[in-house]
Amino acid sequence: MKIMSKVHANNLVKWAADKPEVVVFSADLTSSCEADLFRDTYPGRFFSLGIAEQNMMSWAAGMARDGFIPLVHTFAVFIYRRAYDQVAMSIAYSNLPVKMFGFLPGITTPGGASHQAIEDISLMRSLPNMTVLETGDATEVESVLEIAYQIKGPVYIRMLRGEIPVLFSGKMEFNKARILSQGSDIALLSSGICTEEAMRATQVIKDRGISVTHLHISTLKPFTDPEVVKALKNCNSGIVTMENHSVIGGLGTCVAEVMAEHGIGRKLVKLGLNDVFSHGASRPYLLKEHRLDAMSLVKAVEGLTGKKLGVTEAELDAVRLEAVHSEAKAEAL
Repeated sequence: MKIMSKVHANNLVKWAADKPEVVVFSADLTSSCEADLFRDTYPGRFFSLGIAEQNMMSWAAGMARDGFIPLVHTFAVFIYRRAYDQVAMSIAYSNLPVKMFGFLPGITTPGGASHQAIEDISLMRSLPNMTVLETGDATEVESVLEIAYQIKGPVYIRMLRGEIPVLFSGKMEFNKARILSQGSDIALLSSGICTEEAMRATQVIKDRGISVTHLHISTLKPFTDPEVVKALKNCNSGIVTMENHSVIGGLGTCVAEVMAEHGIGRKLVKLGLNDVFSHGASRPYLLKEHRLDAMSLVKAVEGLTGKKLGVTEAELDAVRLEAVHSEAKAEAL
């Protein structure tokens, strides 16, 4: 599998070359959020606001009113925990085209509860006018810029950085799921880093005679893709969601809302952080602890189908997708 490094940093410089209205904001995390190449290439369009996220959001709102398209770069927790009032009142209320790139979503960082954005989707999707996107691989990191740019109002993006795998072919499409496999037994919807983990299990599950429709979700608001409704209706045994987020208010909740609205009577298993904070540890450790690893998906499918699949950790390790060793240390602060 191909691994790409500093995808956003390199793509941002190329993409913004003919867009003088695009400006980049940082809150003293410029290199940590891959905005350093933009700073060096277009110093007149780069603004470092220091460790003052509330002020940064107010600046972004003001510049958006003057015709600029601000791209705000910081860790996800500092967007919605530190500056939620400014995001709501200065940006969302006025429907301004501020694009917020939240890095280190969920348990992608070992920085502990203070740096792990585990409830950001629930808060940001509840804001009127706000669009919520999430990247899952290098192709989506590359293509999310143009999608966010074309949306007239504010956008919140859960962003990946460092060394990122190429999982998909083709660009991210707005409010359209990627169909990774099709089947009639289980509907599986995953987002962000959980899709890579889910892909490790789906082929093994299929080899045991259980067919899976697997959808990768990159648009969390709006959540009106007809393919999602189709997948939820056309599964015999039940539905599983996997998300790098609390099970409250994120992808699982989006799916439950669609099921209720369309009268879809299926059992739903939500895999995510089960109303708990996390702590500092490696990504594989935290994925396993919070039941977000491939084996947890296998067990969820066993519960829905009533069949013991006999899958071993060795089988799942044999189809491991991510690079086990990395010089980029993408999880570090």
